[in-house]
Amino acid sequence: MPTLTSLFSQFPLKIAAGTLSDVPINQITADSRKVEAGDLFIAISGEYFDGHQYIAKAIEQGAVAIVGEQEIANLSVPYIQVENARQALAYLAAAYYSYPARKLTMLGVTGTDGKTTTSNFLYQILREAKLKVGMISTVNAIIGDEILDTGFHVTTPDALDTQRYLAQMVDAGLTHVILETTSHGWAQYRIDACEFDIGVVTNITHEHLDYHGSYEAYRAAKGRLFASLGDTVDKPQGNPRLAVLNKDDISYDYLSRLAPGPQACYSVDTSASARAENIRYLPSGIKFDIVTEKLRVAIKTNLVGGYNISNILAAFSATVFGLGVDPKVAARGIAALEGIPGRMERIDKGQDFSVIVDFAHTPFALKAAIESGREMTKGRVIALFGSAGLRDREKRRMMAEYSAELADLTVLTAEDPRTESLDDILEEMKIGAELRGGVENETFWRVHDRGEAIHFALTLAQPGDMVLVCGKGHEQSMCFGETEYPWDDRMATRAALGKFLGVDAPAMPYLPTQGK
Repeated sequence: MPTLTSLFSQFPLKIAAGTLSDVPINQITADSRKVEAGDLFIAISGEYFDGHQYIAKAIEQGAVAIVGEQEIANLSVPYIQVENARQALAYLAAAYYSYPARKLTMLGVTGTDGKTTTSNFLYQILREAKLKVGMISTVNAIIGDEILDTGFHVTTPDALDTQRYLAQMVDAGLTHVILETTSHGWAQYRIDACEFDIGVVTNITHEHLDYHGSYEAYRAAKGRLFASLGDTVDKPQGNPRLAVLNKDDISYDYLSRLAPGPQACYSVDTSASARAENIRYLPSGIKFDIVTEKLRVAIKTNLVGGYNISNILAAFSATVFGLGVDPKVAARGIAALEGIPGRMERIDKGQDFSVIVDFAHTPFALKAAIESGREMTKGRVIALFGSAGLRDREKRRMMAEYSAELADLTVLTAEDPRTESLDDILEEMKIGAELRGGVENETFWRVHDRGEAIHFALTLAQPGDMVLVCGKGHEQSMCFGETEYPWDDRMATRAALGKFLGVDAPAMPYLPTQGK
């Protein structure tokens, strides 16, 4: 069992005050409700709660030591004052689990869109290379033979869960880990102490500005992945170091200045360490060549959507340039990925038009999904999507503008309105559609209930058309008020198709907007 002193023995941050002791530590927690006898309680000042107010309760429940940011004296247990309790939690969690990331080769993936797909390409490539690999992504965590669902609005796990997963991977005998990292995770220090060896970015576009305040702050949060490469300790298994950057993205110049050490870049359009040539779009996927300074390798993917070329280039660069994987092995790994839940996933119940469910929930991703839909059909493209409440408001207008410009028909509907007025959200989207020439009830419609909206979109479709159901993808719930209602766009789309075609299908999941 670790002691308070041992947990702080390699602590890299400044200790403002307090005296360490050899008191044994049972568990670490930042939730006063979960404190048990022998625990270390870390008091974090959050958006809605201040953990310092619960220190007395934590001690009463058996906490034997406290870490916090405020000046506090005369506690009955050791109190260690630090400058940033959230960041301290990450390092103390790593120490508690004996620094598992130092025993693993860590690949971090960040970006606005494409993180999960790129992570899955990486996973398949490393499996094809016969490496023992685990993954933590938005969709799931794969630890050996165990697959954990993470589909309920989960981004990067908190620091304690992240380090626990990594420790489980070490215990399972894994050697490599792919960790999908979000801007929130970096801004809240949940991923500090993960000792990354390779960092990969997909793109950095308009998203989460409600939280970060500006594009520059959002970009800086994601940039912490690349800055952290310079802090990773030497590892017994070796120290690959590589920043994999997207030369086609506006983030490239910033990240290339920020990242220390070796870099590789990829591009669909310009010269780069790895670039795409001879791109051919097929009904069953995409074929193209990856060209580097020394080689050309043929690539076939089962995934549709031109943006997946960039995701493949990113994964190829990380594994071939960073880990020395044979390019032909990488190509086989890419071909092995059959699909990803909720990412351009076809739903077919015998209808004479195409229906696809996709996670596209940002302006750039929606634009890419509509453009991909256009590549995949000679008919019309009908786009259905919403925009989340209590999130970046500007993207509501932007998404509606993109759809009005690029899709033939648009259906605007609910997507996690939370405590905001759904009417107000749809009104903002309506304005965006009209700014680009949309005409309500002719080229775009507002349908409050998402299930009814999906069915309505199907009624608009003619033979050969493409219906894109965007925004939720793999997620398993939708939030109205403060309640998460079970919801799966794929199940809802099957239910709507069943009703439309008059065939057996699952029942439409309930939402509080039904019948309104």
